[in-house]
Formats: sequence, structure tokens, C-alpha cells
Amino acid sequence: MTARRKRNLASYRLEHGLHLVEIRLREPRQLFNSLDPAPFHEKDLDASAEEYIVGAMRELGTRHSKLVLYLPAAIVNTPDAQSIPDAIHTYFSYRAQHAGAELGQTLRFGAVSLLIGLCFLFLCLSLRELVGLLDLAASEQILMEGLLIVGWVALWRPLEIFLYEWWPIRQRQKLFARIAHLAIEIRSEQT
Repeated sequence: MTARRKRNLASYRLEHGLHLVEIRLREPRQLFNSLDPAPFHEKDLDASAEEYIVGAMRELGTRHSKLVLYLPAAIVNTPDAQSIPDAIHTYFSYRAQHAGAELGQTLRFGAVSLLIGLCFLFLCLSLRELVGLLDLAASEQILMEGLLIVGWVALWRPLEIFLYEWWPIRQRQKLFARIAHLAIEIRSEQT
């Protein structure tokens, strides 16, 4: 574990074996996007709040953790305050589903691209064989090598999708799903 990683983990208080991701709010609405017209418990999270929660959970990895929201004592027991955990769980469940759909779409695109690339490679290799039957000397070699290169280059994008692009989406999906099931506690702000 690097010194920076240790320092980042040290910024999260430990309580009963759980790392606490803590947020202090003046009111519940601070946590949500004010431009979202949806009912309170279905609103999108504020971009900064989402970024902070996701970043904290990324830093903590798979360590046991809990999100603790501090509110003024006068509003801790209000319906809006008490609906925050469900709203956060709903939001990140939606984000996990969205990432899953994105992953499926990326893999389908990769499969179609691979099929097209393989067909194009077959065409290029067939043309290469046809050109090989002609007697064109030096230009024949250039054309044959060009067809071979172009055919293999056509597979670049599908291979990039299957080797590299899918797993960051899957990691994001798993992170959102983990946050969707995260323990969340509403506490009174200590003054």
C-alpha cells in the first residue's frame, strides 16, 4: 500500500470497524440536484455530492464502510431527512442499471464490429491471394502487404473494445451497485 493510499484511508474515521464517509448538510435538499423536477425521493444527486461519495468509495475499495449524513438536530427526524437513504440507494441502483446497459451496448457493438472486421479481413486476404496470382513484380508486393495490413487494422477497434473498454464500465457498475447497498445513517450535527 502506498503512502498516499494510507494517507487517504486515514482521512476516514473508523467506527465499530466501519470507515465513515461523512457529509455535513444544512438541509436535505443540498444533497440533490435543485434543477431536477422529480419528487424529492427520486431526485438526482447533486454532481458534487455524487462525485464525493463515488470518490470516497473508490478510495475505500471493498473495505466495510458507512455513509453518515449530519443534519441540524431540528430537521433530522423530518420526512425529507428520513427519506435520504432510500433516495441515495434508488439513485445508485439506477446508476448501476444504467452502467449495466452501457456495458451490454458496448459488448454488442464490439461483437458487431468484430464480425465486420473479420469479414473485411477475409476480403482483404482473398484480394491478396488474387493479387498474388497476377504478375506485377514490385507493385504486387506493396499491394499485397497493404491489403494484409489494412485487413488486420480493421480488427483494431473490436479488439480494443474486448480487451480494454468493457472492464472500466463493469468496475463502475460494481461500484454503483455497492453504493446502492451501502449503510446510510442520518445523524444530528454536533454543535
